[in-house]
Amino acid sequence: MELVVGRVGKPHGIRGEVTVDVRTDEPELRFADGARLRAQSPRGSTFGHPALTVTRTRWHQGVLLATFAELADRTAAETARGVVLHASRPADETPEDPEEFYDHQLVGLAVHDLDGRRLGEVCALVHGGAQDLLTVRTPEGRDALVPFVKALVPEVDLESGRVVVADRPGLVTPLPDES
Repeated sequence: MELVVGRVGKPHGIRGEVTVDVRTDEPELRFADGARLRAQSPRGSTFGHPALTVTRTRWHQGVLLATFAELADRTAAETARGVVLHASRPADETPEDPEEFYDHQLVGLAVHDLDGRRLGEVCALVHGGAQDLLTVRTPEGRDALVPFVKALVPEVDLESGRVVVADRPGLVTPLPDES
């Protein structure tokens, strides 16, 4: 299993150091010296490394700065801009906080409303700046995005394989025709 742990940002200085948009609650673990991260290049990128090896990290004004063995200078660092970093993780690893979940734990869960009616299934997650979004595939084959916040997703029950969504008209269920 893999999880997204960050995205390479702009170069910092001339020695190959880059900013990292952190996408993990455990940066000290995921970006430890020697960690090897799979590199997913954005479309159209000329970046040619399948993985990056962390040689050093430090925090600077609230931003994680990282040095990777494969990025020797600013020019190399510039080619890595936008690369998404993935870390391998043991299949049985779970987040420390019981209110947090890995994507693979949520994808495939049945989605029900507060009354127990099945609305669909979680088919993906979208990680946004403000909050994450559950992508719910409805029985009609439509994908609906549900903000993954406690007010709209009050219950996640991994053991029973379901999430409860406080559905609002138009959120997952279509609005009634007004014709």
